[in-house]
Amino acid sequence: MAREPDRSRGIQSDETLFDVIELLRDLDGAGVTELADRLEIAKSTVHGHLTTLLRRGFVVKHGREYHLGLRFFEYGQYVRGQLEIFQSGLRAVDRLERETGEMSWLITHQNGKAIYVYGRGGKNDINVNTILGTRVHMHYNSGGKAILAHLSEEEVDRIVDQHGLPARTENTITDRERLKDELERIREQGYALNLSEDLEGIQAIGVPLTVDGEIQGALSVAGPAHRMSKDRCEGEILDHLRAATDEIDVTIAYR
Repeated sequence: MAREPDRSRGIQSDETLFDVIELLRDLDGAGVTELADRLEIAKSTVHGHLTTLLRRGFVVKHGREYHLGLRFFEYGQYVRGQLEIFQSGLRAVDRLERETGEMSWLITHQNGKAIYVYGRGGKNDINVNTILGTRVHMHYNSGGKAILAHLSEEEVDRIVDQHGLPARTENTITDRERLKDELERIREQGYALNLSEDLEGIQAIGVPLTVDGEIQGALSVAGPAHRMSKDRCEGEILDHLRAATDEIDVTIAYR
């Protein structure tokens, strides 16, 4: 897992620290030797970073392995709570799940990716806690596309340049011009569809959430295609989503 040199990088020791953190997450815990081998750095360097993280509560040690600690949860909760749409979004998502019986999500965006910040599982046998905090490409996600459609063309171009348009299924949009046409259609109709573009057999619909004219995130509802037909998405589900966004707008206006 050697790292390519990059002159645009910041302080190298900080880069290494975050490499250690990310690898601990990817490996679901590891010892000093494995981390050092994978990162191709000295064991003493890895041990030094782990000692600091352990002292600050960001990692815990079980036997000879280190794991990420709940201190990260504390910071994540703080960051999520700062979102203007979060508190009102909780109630909206809970209601969407009750009304539709499907997975319901509050999504925001940062650094060109969509991020799941709150969700409910509906009738699906899915542990949404394993998805919360996940960052995904926006071009194959209904909430992500709803967000993209309300960013400037220049920002959309920057996001595509940085992250590309990778295919998840044969239905994923992977062409820049096709994406621009799709975003124009989303702006006109006020909602975005994901028709098995992320996962085969899963369909979803998302609507944008704006505050003072600025896009802050999206609400989305997703489920298996046999229940989440295009007609149902654009009918019953869209009605529920629009009612939820109206409720959020009122809550924020009178906060």
